[in-house]
Amino acid sequence: RDHTLYPAAMFLQGLRLYRKWCRFSSPITQLLILTVVTFGVLAPLICHRLLHSYFYLRRWHLDPMSQEFMKQNQEEGQAALRYFEDLQTPNSSKLSAGMPIRPWLLVTIVTVQRRKEFHYVLQVASRFHRLLQQCGPHCQNYQIFLCNVEQDPGSYQDATLLGTHFAMVSRYKNWEDPDTSVNQFEKEKRDYAFCLEQSLLAYNPEYLLVVEDDAVPEEELFPVLHHLLLARLSKPHLKDALYLKLYHPERLQHYINPEPMRILEWLGLGMFLGPLLSIVYSWASGRPRLTWPIVLFFALYSMGLAELVGRHYLLELRRLAPELYNVVPVTECCMPAMLFSAPSARRVLGYLQGLQCRRGFAKDTALYSLLRTKGERAYVVEPNLVKHVGMFSSLRSNDNPKLL
Repeated sequence: RDHTLYPAAMFLQGLRLYRKWCRFSSPITQLLILTVVTFGVLAPLICHRLLHSYFYLRRWHLDPMSQEFMKQNQEEGQAALRYFEDLQTPNSSKLSAGMPIRPWLLVTIVTVQRRKEFHYVLQVASRFHRLLQQCGPHCQNYQIFLCNVEQDPGSYQDATLLGTHFAMVSRYKNWEDPDTSVNQFEKEKRDYAFCLEQSLLAYNPEYLLVVEDDAVPEEELFPVLHHLLLARLSKPHLKDALYLKLYHPERLQHYINPEPMRILEWLGLGMFLGPLLSIVYSWASGRPRLTWPIVLFFALYSMGLAELVGRHYLLELRRLAPELYNVVPVTECCMPAMLFSAPSARRVLGYLQGLQCRRGFAKDTALYSLLRTKGERAYVVEPNLVKHVGMFSSLRSNDNPKLL
């Protein structure tokens, strides 16, 4: 009994000593010490390995973490290869002869060959296939469709393997020399538009989820999408959006960013935690009442701590339930996973035909520019519903990639 009560007794003794010390020290001294200990000692010690924190020690951890990530990703690629080699029965989502079934949600995987040892597309396809198997009746009207935009499709062994399990379309039938008049960014846009168009023609789905071949879905993807499509996106201010983005880079998710909505969220966090922490402080220090300076201090304290530790890690708490996911006005960068309704996908096709992509104006920037020029609206889901695992870009050569 003495051993079980010892921690509680130590805590109470420490609280008594703290309250005694508070009687002989001013609040300014106490809060100054709290600030120094939090931001100068505790937070750096706890967060120095958090990749998306300001406390992250890049010089110490970036190279080994990048190497470890690539090693693990390569192992996951091999596991995905074994998954499909052991999968004997072709998936029911394969197109029947001339009579495709109209799905409620079509998952189109856009793929091109790159580093073979990572098997990116197999990782994505295997995760989607497994999640569909686990989803049960809710996902029985979901389909997977593969869009191969490799210029030499016959040499793309991973796509050939997937073609035995899923319906697939190839943009190029045989090896075709690249058109020198078309830059790589314009080609990527045309490939994307081709896959979008073929998905609509082949299936005419209610909704279309277009993912790139290095965007691995999170475990909760389908329950969250089910909730968003049936509940959230039916609301007037979200209905008829041009697209819903399912990924934004974690390094761009801090509060101090161009998106004004995040500033409001940041202020709201301070308004909530400021009074809460002040109450705890008043109780711990034995002070009878709250004062505005102390509430303001703890509001700024909590806001600063949240920003420096990383907003990304606070967003992870929303994964507890589909209803907690946030839908906010869209941000510009990156489109590994995009959700379209059938009407919005047709509008996007028409818009993209009138745009010429180039360096500095890739397809994600081009699509974002349409919101202003065409008077459209688009949104992004927080936290991310896919993980971007591709360390090697199909647009830019990089022999020594890093996580950041």
